[in-house]
Amino acid sequence: MSAVSIVIPMFNEARHIGRTLAAARQAAQRAGLECQLIVVDNGSRDDGPQLARSLGAEVLSRPGLTIGALRNAGARASSGRWLAFLDADIEVPENWLSLLLQLHEAGRGDVFALDCDTPRQAPWFAYAWQRRTLRAGQPTLHAMQWLPSPNLLLERRWFEQVGGFNEHLRTGEDKDFTLRLGAAGARLLALREPVALHWGFEGSWGEWLGKEMWRQGSHLQLLRSNGVSLRLLRFPLLSLVAWVLDALALSALFDGYPHHALLMLFITSLPALALSLRQSLSHRDLLFALQLWGLHWIRLHLAGAAFALSLFNWNARRPARG
Repeated sequence: MSAVSIVIPMFNEARHIGRTLAAARQAAQRAGLECQLIVVDNGSRDDGPQLARSLGAEVLSRPGLTIGALRNAGARASSGRWLAFLDADIEVPENWLSLLLQLHEAGRGDVFALDCDTPRQAPWFAYAWQRRTLRAGQPTLHAMQWLPSPNLLLERRWFEQVGGFNEHLRTGEDKDFTLRLGAAGARLLALREPVALHWGFEGSWGEWLGKEMWRQGSHLQLLRSNGVSLRLLRFPLLSLVAWVLDALALSALFDGYPHHALLMLFITSLPALALSLRQSLSHRDLLFALQLWGLHWIRLHLAGAAFALSLFNWNARRPARG
């Protein structure tokens, strides 16, 4: 019987880890796989580690590491032919592994991930932000250049071929890892259906802003790791342009040119509008499009601030998130 090792980095996730482990074990049983559950704890101060042990998971204590280092530590302690990486707040569907293994046997791909959705009780901004990643109206199977790692499945040989996750990245380690997998010849495949559920949604504006600021702090490190490319430079440069246009708008306003200021602000909002329309058109939902427009406008400004701060190594002083 084949075996799957499921590696779950964790930090203060007692609320969710039981659901995550139960769903992962059930998916492995349905697929007929021996299942090794490895939780790599980043110094939790709640009952998450004890709860994970009581549910049959092996718990490794690795406080103070980056999330890439946590995942690598779990992979080193694992033995399965298949490696799966789950976030501690993700609930996978029962056919998660059986479906992906069928696709692998059919020669459709090498590295797999499911789309993630958010439970409906999430605040509107958290629900809309997660919903933007859903590939509504697109084929169920979607070839990708990179995959996020809330849920990720691949054969161990691919992990070993690229040397695992970059342990120096504070965030963006999933993008870096799967970009390197693609460059090594692995076929990356995302599935629109069924979806995994993300239970660790942001419960407040402060949490959403903090997480986005943290996520956007990886651009400079990704450029250092993968080399300068338009794909990686596009968003941080766009965000810096937004800050420049905002400054020009304020200058025009103080100089007595309100119409010029409004024009600058409108131009600043156009990239956010383009991103919103690209992600919302297939949903055919005007309110959703407007929500994304506002959220992308905020995110553009956060990205510019995070990129500027990362030049002074600000992001390296922030704690790791497991």
